[in-house]
Amino acid sequence: MYRFLLTPRWWGINIFVLLSIPVCIFMGSWQLSRFEDRVQDHKTASEQTKVNETAAPEPLASVLPVDQKTSGKRTTATGHYGKQLLVPQRDLDERSGFYVVTLLKVEGSGKALPVVRGWVPGKASAAKAPAAPKGEVTVVGALQASESATSNGVTASGGLPVGQVGVISAASLVNLVPYDVYDGWITLDKADSGMTAVPASAPEGSGLDLKAFQNLGYTGEWFVFAGFVVFMWFRLVRREAEALRDAELGIAESV
Repeated sequence: MYRFLLTPRWWGINIFVLLSIPVCIFMGSWQLSRFEDRVQDHKTASEQTKVNETAAPEPLASVLPVDQKTSGKRTTATGHYGKQLLVPQRDLDERSGFYVVTLLKVEGSGKALPVVRGWVPGKASAAKAPAAPKGEVTVVGALQASESATSNGVTASGGLPVGQVGVISAASLVNLVPYDVYDGWITLDKADSGMTAVPASAPEGSGLDLKAFQNLGYTGEWFVFAGFVVFMWFRLVRREAEALRDAELGIAESV
């Protein structure tokens, strides 16, 4: 009864099924491994954050360039404050406000380091932002990677008033200041007077965000696809066998 499985038509179906199942299993396993990697990255980042909070600050040059291993490390730099900018639409403790970013011209480097000196509630206003200290200063804070092209729906520079910037990155600051800018920034451990310290954020891609759980969802989808292929193969075989049996018994299909 099942000799039809050896016909050219069914050979094609069988080969398709035999190839589809391992592909689905492989893709599901790969998505699962991606989720597990994100879980491990999140765990590592959490552990590293605890270490960074108590670790002694390292010189800026020793923690650059910024990557997942160095992001969040406490660092120190000495220089003179220069141009000050505001970063609007930044939330802290469920309140809306803005960051005060001042460019620190690092001694002996010829470059400037964006320093988030603190957060101020309310609408961004230069009048509300405390002035930077004069003379030589030494800052201590957590190193952060440059932000992406957009933040909270605000573009890097377009549409913002003079003296404001949408994201903290070398790409967005290079056209606003007359000197080279480090590809990274720091947030002070202790904010300057009149402001609230901005906590360091976890490295990008190390959290259990929506993308991580998308990987877990895709894992289930691929395994479901594998089961569906097997189910459909058995269903087609059964229908074909029943049709051949009916033909042998002379039972005509109803129209």
